[in-house]
Amino acid sequence: MIGATAATTTFINAELWGSDARSLRIEATRISALGARPASGERVLDLGGDRIFPGLINAHDHLQLNGLPHLIYCPRYANASRWISDVKRRLDSDPELIAQRAVSRADRLLLGGIKNILSGVTTVAHHDPLHACLIGSQFPTRVLSQFGWSHSLYLDGAASVRRSHHATPVGQPWIIHAGEGTDAEAAAEFDRLLDLDCITSNTLLVHGIAFSAHQQRLLATACAGLIWCPSSNLNLYGSTPDVSELIALRRIALGSDSRISGGRDLLEELRLAREVSGHDEDTVVPLVTGQAATLLRFADRGVLRQGALADLMVLPAGMSLSQATRADIRLVVLDGRPCYGDWCYAAALDSPENFARVRIDGREKALARAWVQRLAQSPLREPGLEWAAQLRGTPQQRHHHPGGIPA
Repeated sequence: MIGATAATTTFINAELWGSDARSLRIEATRISALGARPASGERVLDLGGDRIFPGLINAHDHLQLNGLPHLIYCPRYANASRWISDVKRRLDSDPELIAQRAVSRADRLLLGGIKNILSGVTTVAHHDPLHACLIGSQFPTRVLSQFGWSHSLYLDGAASVRRSHHATPVGQPWIIHAGEGTDAEAAAEFDRLLDLDCITSNTLLVHGIAFSAHQQRLLATACAGLIWCPSSNLNLYGSTPDVSELIALRRIALGSDSRISGGRDLLEELRLAREVSGHDEDTVVPLVTGQAATLLRFADRGVLRQGALADLMVLPAGMSLSQATRADIRLVVLDGRPCYGDWCYAAALDSPENFARVRIDGREKALARAWVQRLAQSPLREPGLEWAAQLRGTPQQRHHHPGGIPA
């Protein structure tokens, strides 16, 4: 995704999520072996007991909306349609909304990508039209591209929703907001989608707050799934669904939603998911790894196994994923190359010139220089991210950032 093809690297003295192996080898963009001894001439990185996870999967985000604060104008909404009406009424009067719309979509999407990679997310399901910059190799995360979607019944209408669903190949996920609210209108959306023949094995419904236990069982019986966004649910509606049965049936993935209604990132979402569900670490981690991959129809990510993508995240020894913050992350590897983490790990795996020294929430880190240079040229800023006052590069790439740190 960034830079040239990665070299063969073996991580040793590591704890691997879901495996008893203590080493992991990557060749180019794939995991080539678990438990292998380092071979002569290959690069070796001793993790000293640190934990390797697969790169996380965010099953629901609106990437271009993450530069805004919460857009919540009353204590509780009964239905998403009422919240959307509140936002629309302010599009031409709220200075923040006006300023945001003046920024290019590519810059807004970039900020959403930065938000995700800093939290260990290497794949995102973006619930909006695919912009060309999302598909290119220079975007900070992988973005789901083979899927069908509608926004919702209340915005798109039944006929359009049905056409979208039936046009989506059965081997690709079809995603729609549904049951987003606590009133009868939100509760009726499941049965309406059922009547439209839109509850099938590739259907993923986002939110589902209003769904009854019976509707959840029908969803599972159809081998469909629910994308759960507890922060957004609680912030807007004061309620989030009881998903215990769907978790047990492996029909749940976790999404962060955007910051206009959700939390800061997927790690914060995972902490909340564990808190409100009462489930243990082994139960909630699959919601952002293997279980999410299955529901989104990915066969090559969300797991640590031979042949899977070399998208990895490293946490300190003994730290659980649901306790971690983005400043705790020691390394993120995307497509076999380091892109974020502690300087000692990043610089051991790639040329130091490919990284900028940054602070994340006050902690010094390394971040791919190309992304920092692009963000420096944008009017948008990622909260908690500070970079050097002057970036090395051409004069056009130099940018003075108040509060930046020395190179």
